[in-house]
Amino acid sequence: MEPVLLAFDWFFLVEKLILIITVVMVSLLIAMYETYAERKIAAVIQDRRGPNRAGPFGIFQPLADGVKLFMKEEIIPTNSNKFLFILGPCLAMLTAMMTSAVIPLGGQLDLSFIGIDRRVDLQIADINIGILFVFGVVSMGVYAIMIGGWASNNKFSLLAALRGASQVISYELPMGLALIALLMTTGSLKMSTIVGAQMDSWYNVLYQPLGFFIFFVCALAECNRTPFDLPEAENELNFGYHQEYSSMKLGFYLFAEYINMFMSSMVMATLFFGGYDIPFVNDVSLTQSWGNWAVLLQGLSLFAKAAAFIFVFIWIRWTIPRFRYDQLMNLGWKTLIPLSLVNMLITAVVMLLKGQG
Repeated sequence: MEPVLLAFDWFFLVEKLILIITVVMVSLLIAMYETYAERKIAAVIQDRRGPNRAGPFGIFQPLADGVKLFMKEEIIPTNSNKFLFILGPCLAMLTAMMTSAVIPLGGQLDLSFIGIDRRVDLQIADINIGILFVFGVVSMGVYAIMIGGWASNNKFSLLAALRGASQVISYELPMGLALIALLMTTGSLKMSTIVGAQMDSWYNVLYQPLGFFIFFVCALAECNRTPFDLPEAENELNFGYHQEYSSMKLGFYLFAEYINMFMSSMVMATLFFGGYDIPFVNDVSLTQSWGNWAVLLQGLSLFAKAAAFIFVFIWIRWTIPRFRYDQLMNLGWKTLIPLSLVNMLITAVVMLLKGQG
């Protein structure tokens, strides 16, 4: 028997490559201007101006900061593990970007306007275990912190890395339990299915308000944002786990934190606030009448929801003081985990009563 040769869909490969490059570039651009937004919002809260020299209203300040990091000298400590010292920030950026692979960014884009009879999903990988993928990638982020702190051969960096690892591991548990309660109501691990269900009904935040609150608090801890920034406590640990880093290696760690903040906001918008759904609008009829413009509006809707979460992240940083480490651990183990278990129990009881009429 002659072997059957399957035709490879080259257009599928090209479409995914273009989508990956676009998502990476947009994420880097947003991470750059998150630093600008943070400095401007902090200035308003503290009654000062913030960056206002580089360009009108200081909008070129992120570019100036990027050029400064690129131009700085690369310094690798003599007694460090050079391979792991370089691997740490690379792994931080990789794990930060990988979350975007399963987030649906909009509906289907019709390419007939360029003469191609094809519809493209604005999602890199619509896998049936999307939430598990996000959770697995988030749990890998702790390796970037541990590798960077240990390879630096600095006792302050190592102590900060240990803090960061224990913090991330501790807050993954209530985050996972909060997601289990969400999965009980949605019945799917697929991100596109979860968004589609919210387009036909109320947003999940109305069914899982406690689950959303737990997830949001854990997202703050996973991103090392105030009041959970114990791995970067300058007044205790000098500069935290990336103390020995300079130039773009330091830039990668800082960029990874802001990309994590953006991706966490996108995930929360997708799971609890309808994703790319436009509130109070029938997306199906809008797509039929507006075509690709409706898909663009859906993408803008998702980014607007993520921007609202980013603003809250920044607002919290400049409002709430840092926890002590014992308070951090007590909150995770003695408060959030019992709350998430209670939330699971309540969800199970409500679903059982609903199932029995």
